[in-house]
Amino acid sequence: MDIKRSLLLLGLSYGSFLLGQEKAVDTIYIFDSQMSKVKLFHPVRTITPKDIEKNSTNLSELLRFQSSIYIKENGRGAVSSPSFRGTTAQQTAFVWNGININSSFLGQGDVNNIPLFGYDQIDVKAGGGSVVYGSGAIGGSIHLNNILDFNRGFKASVYSEAGSFDTYNNFLQASFSNDKLSVKVSGSYLTSQNDYKVPEFVVGSTGFYNVNGRYYNTSVNIGASYKIADHQTISWQNQMFDASQHYPVFEQIGNRTKYKAQTLRSLVAWDINKSNLSNSLKAAYTEDNFQYFSDLNQPKASGAEGKNYILKNDFNYFITPKININAIGEFQVNKGEGYQAEKDSQSGIGVISRNVGSLSGLIRYFATKDLRFEGGIKKDFVEGISSPLLYSFSGKWDALKWYHMGVNFSRNFRYPSFNDLYWRPGGNLDLLPETSTNIDMNHELIFGDFKITLSPYYMDIKNLINWLPTPYGYWAPVNTYRVESYGLESQATWNKKFGKHALKLDAGYTYTKSINKNTQMQMMYVPIHKAVGNIEYGYSFFKLYAQGLFNGLTYTTTDEQRSTAIDPYFILNTGVSAAIFKKYTLGFKVNNVTNTVYQTVSLYPMPKRNYSIYATINF
Repeated sequence: MDIKRSLLLLGLSYGSFLLGQEKAVDTIYIFDSQMSKVKLFHPVRTITPKDIEKNSTNLSELLRFQSSIYIKENGRGAVSSPSFRGTTAQQTAFVWNGININSSFLGQGDVNNIPLFGYDQIDVKAGGGSVVYGSGAIGGSIHLNNILDFNRGFKASVYSEAGSFDTYNNFLQASFSNDKLSVKVSGSYLTSQNDYKVPEFVVGSTGFYNVNGRYYNTSVNIGASYKIADHQTISWQNQMFDASQHYPVFEQIGNRTKYKAQTLRSLVAWDINKSNLSNSLKAAYTEDNFQYFSDLNQPKASGAEGKNYILKNDFNYFITPKININAIGEFQVNKGEGYQAEKDSQSGIGVISRNVGSLSGLIRYFATKDLRFEGGIKKDFVEGISSPLLYSFSGKWDALKWYHMGVNFSRNFRYPSFNDLYWRPGGNLDLLPETSTNIDMNHELIFGDFKITLSPYYMDIKNLINWLPTPYGYWAPVNTYRVESYGLESQATWNKKFGKHALKLDAGYTYTKSINKNTQMQMMYVPIHKAVGNIEYGYSFFKLYAQGLFNGLTYTTTDEQRSTAIDPYFILNTGVSAAIFKKYTLGFKVNNVTNTVYQTVSLYPMPKRNYSIYATINF
């Protein structure tokens, strides 16, 4: 998308040098309005609903095969966390429609307790973004976005899939819009016995059998937008999610446990969009609850409830046709309450509350249609914590028709989570926020339908928060060492049509060095090499795709022990589909075609070859 169209969709287009003879476009409401601005300066990988169908098991699988992120999954469908550019899970921000949704308790997102379906696009942005997206946006951010459009009438679709290990996946979506009102409703249900076997992976004296690996989840999404005037809309987006995960055991007689989670996210927005001015006022409520059962047949042993009240305003104004200012203000009230089966227990979280506010200012200068700059500054006000001043600078230059370059420099941070501060025993009220200095460059080479992106980067992270054992018999968080992370991300894409034939290639390679500056050793669960590739061929109503993932040697200890490291592996997936009468699609997928034995977390192997069949109906 070029600058003119991006700005027009944002309601920011102003000045003849930007507009020219631009044609009118359909009215589209994007809940995360900042993302279109981010794309003017940073490469962002966009994953569409059609891409999601290729990796429909869960969000972990999707990100593993279609992004540069390393996903640590304790067996299929279990606890899962991201490692972005060699950072920790707490240093990746999950953003739902412009709102940071990292857990207040853990400071991170549990990837498998975030719905996979129900979004119009998933954007993956590498690099620091704390000036816009707040705490945790150090290594990168994952954006779960919904879009509402107008004058599209009625549409509906049903997706249903059945796969190995008694896995059933269903998704239904319906939408209606006219010139004033747009409504979209969707729901998903996923269940799996997940009882896969890996006999070659020996645990004790026997092969691995994923006993007690069952999981299920349900999600409902409701979105609506109404034009209250020519340049004003009021919109609502709501998501409800309920999930259960049984934690795998290594023996049939092992103690069987489970974890249940419920989330509620609700967002109301009032937007004004004029030719040189726009304003988005958002009020949101998010709730994250979980319960842990130390025995499947007994009441919950522990749990917690988290509630967040959020007010955010995003104001944009073109002072001149070339200068745009952007002011963002946000205020949150974060509340949490822990639960222990024994009322007199001295462990866990009590009743806590924290106020968090922030003010950001950005200025964008469009020197010419080929050269633009952005500078930003932000101050956070976190109750009980001294927060650093954050800043960012970005520049993008379309130097030649076939060569574009960009540079980004920023300071980012993560403030301590509720568990870091208040867990009993061990919580540390003296913790400092983690901070990072990030710099990266982006080089885009375009030759017709072929595009290559090269992005070298460097990060210096200070005051890393680690939980370490104490002389008193419990663990406690402390600010420990610095981490230096550097490497290269690359992406190559090629799209070509020959009559009824279509070919699409998409491949990426990531080189990552993430070094503990005290020991000069690689951080845990950071593969030095990762490569992904997708190839898709279509002819008329027929499509065939293949998907590959290579993961290099991955250390699982802080001292680079080779004996306990995860060996390199290569995974190949493939699938075929056919569209019938344009409304019906039937497909068949084979995951892990080569029957590879592999793991992403030590001692928890992933499934060998498995299959699924699916059908889609469009109305």
